[in-house]
Parts: sequence; structure tokens; C-alpha cells
Amino acid sequence: MRSVARARRGTALVVTVLLLPLGGYGLARAGLAPESTPIMLGLPSMIVGFVLLPALCEERAPYRHSSSHLIARTMTGERSLDLNRITTVRLLTTFATSRTYRTLLVRDADGVGLGITTERSRRKLRRAIERLDANAARCAAAPHVSRAARTHLGLGPGRGLVGHTVLALLVPMVSASLYVIAVLRLGGQ
Repeated sequence: MRSVARARRGTALVVTVLLLPLGGYGLARAGLAPESTPIMLGLPSMIVGFVLLPALCEERAPYRHSSSHLIARTMTGERSLDLNRITTVRLLTTFATSRTYRTLLVRDADGVGLGITTERSRRKLRRAIERLDANAARCAAAPHVSRAARTHLGLGPGRGLVGHTVLALLVPMVSASLYVIAVLRLGGQ
């Protein structure tokens, strides 16, 4: 449970960084800071927040595997994911200059979340989902696996990634634009 608390603290820190322009706006309104404070805080906050938030739970080397657990280091410490108690699997797609990055965000019944990026971990996750799906036929709870995650793991039809990729490109662009607009409005521009 300590890994869950560390992850929540890390997420809270990133969200706080994203909300810094509101604090700057309050200080500017009170006359304690220049009018441009929300802009000066907002643009670096946006870059840090939108880059750091998805990377908090991604696995980093070195990592260990056991028959029922995936143990990996992340930016917020070591996490141990119970593969027999998976509750959700989602696909997070991010873009770089000439490459698409896909991370499988997995959460277990204890609330531990891990972003799976390596091929070895993907194979282990795929086998665990196949096993849990087979057990679901015998009245055990099956994990919720998004259509895009199933397709990425090779468990579903190949057309599940097109809509996901388009949304993964558009949603961050629109939300970042709205964030910049809000920061500029707070700064009086």
C-alpha cells in the first residue's frame, strides 16, 4: 500500500504544478505579484505537467517477474502488480517527433497501477489476461480491458487502434490549447 500512497503523492504534486497559475492569479489580484504571474507560471507548468503526469507510473529497468507478480521501478518507487487480481487495463498513446509511444496502464485490486512498456512485460500481461478471461467463464470477475488495449496486446481485432490513436492525438492538443487560453485569460492578455 506504500506504493499506492507514493503514486498518489506524485500525482498530487503534478496536479499542483498544473494549478500554479491559479495561485499566481490570486497573488496578482491581491497586488502581491505582477499581473503576468499566471503566464510566467502557466507555460512552464503546462510543459512539466503534461510531460510528467503520464510518466509517473511507467516501468523502468531493473524489473523483476514472478509467476503472479510484475515488480518494476517507477518514478515514484517500486511497484508490485498482482497479475491474478487485475481490474483494469487501458492503453495510453503519446507522440514524439517521429514516433508513437504506447503504454499499457494496468491497475490491480489493491489499487497499484503500473505503466507497462517492455515487450517482456506485455507478454506476461497478455498471458494473465487470457488466464483471467478463461476463469471469467467459471464465474470469476474478468478484468475490464479497453478495446485499444486488447488490440495492442493482440487479443482483439486490429481495427481498435485507429479511433484510439486519433483521440490520443486530438485530446491532448485541445486540452493544452484550452489550458493556454485559460492561463492567458488569467494573466489579463
